Amino acid sequence: MLGVRYGTDETIRRMLADTKVWAIVGLSQNTSRVAYSIAGYLRANGKRTVPVHPSAPVVAGEQGYASLAEIPFPVDVVDLFVRSELVGPVVDDAIAIRAGGIWMQLGVRDDAAARRAERAAVPVVMDTCPAMEAPRLAVWAS
Repeated sequence: MLGVRYGTDETIRRMLADTKVWAIVGLSQNTSRVAYSIAGYLRANGKRTVPVHPSAPVVAGEQGYASLAEIPFPVDVVDLFVRSELVGPVVDDAIAIRAGGIWMQLGVRDDAAARRAERAAVPVVMDTCPAMEAPRLAVWAS
């Protein structure tokens, strides 16, 4: 059900405060896309943002990858900027790489995929944005 944030405040706070590497699925060099501005927000708050996009772009000096499986280092959070109907396989890939958490952006939701992730002990946040949640929970100053 869209429009209802999924994830406890504790889970959200932990993902925002206790992580470093965020793989941003859907991040490209298109500066007009929300993924680009949210990646900048995450970087401004100390996160490393790794683009995951079919074109594997370099964004803000960070090499991109065509898929999560190609990333050669651990990922703390997989942040999804894709349509809800495309979420399932990406969540399965996030589980396969043993991501520390999955964050689905505002308007993005797949309850079945969230249940699969949680059964695999991967925490999930859905249908919200770090730029909304960090100020609400007073996680970062900016």
